[in-house]
Amino acid sequence: MGLPNPSYKDFQAEIDAARKGGVPVIASIFASSAEEFAQISRNLDADALELNLSCPHAEKYGSELGRYPDLVESVTGAVKAASSVPVWVKLTPNTADILELGLAAQRGGADAVVAINTLKAMAIDIETGYPILGNRFGGLSGRAIKPVAVRAVYDLASRLEIPVIGVGGISSWEDAVEMIMAGASAIQVGTALLQGYGVFEEITSGLSAYLGRKSITLEELCGMAGRCS
Repeated sequence: MGLPNPSYKDFQAEIDAARKGGVPVIASIFASSAEEFAQISRNLDADALELNLSCPHAEKYGSELGRYPDLVESVTGAVKAASSVPVWVKLTPNTADILELGLAAQRGGADAVVAINTLKAMAIDIETGYPILGNRFGGLSGRAIKPVAVRAVYDLASRLEIPVIGVGGISSWEDAVEMIMAGASAIQVGTALLQGYGVFEEITSGLSAYLGRKSITLEELCGMAGRCS
């Protein structure tokens, strides 16, 4: 798909409307440079900002910036200087060392990192021989990438001093428990929304029942795998 969005200026009314529901609104933003990121963050009024430094399917954006630690640090620093709201940095798994990227985000002043975005992938139409996507490559999401996400969260949580938000293949309460055990302070759900919004209730109710059955708190669950190693 690329990143088929209108200007960030067109989203403010939507954000304001969502806020009437009484919950925080986190805006995911993307740009091609630290200066553009700063401009957007300076003019977009949201409760927190997630910096997309990780999408693999758009030229000059996403992981093309986010695979370089120095650029991750400079973009994060520019947004922190331009905005007063919490800043999360979404990291790419398409790198030799995601921890290096997480440490760069932390140095830049990030309030949290989000791991992971999609894995760079490709599909070809066997009738025409052409790639299905216009930019040839796209992002693989869903259940297939969960083990990669769990490993990334584990690595990041073991070294960073800021929270790690886990995402990638979470579609059940069991997935949520595993991600939190790896060290995630919070989770995101993406592809599983194809099942409908009821997935949120299924995850939260299942997680609550699990905590009750085990007689532990969410705080005790977070990072349990690291403490057991």
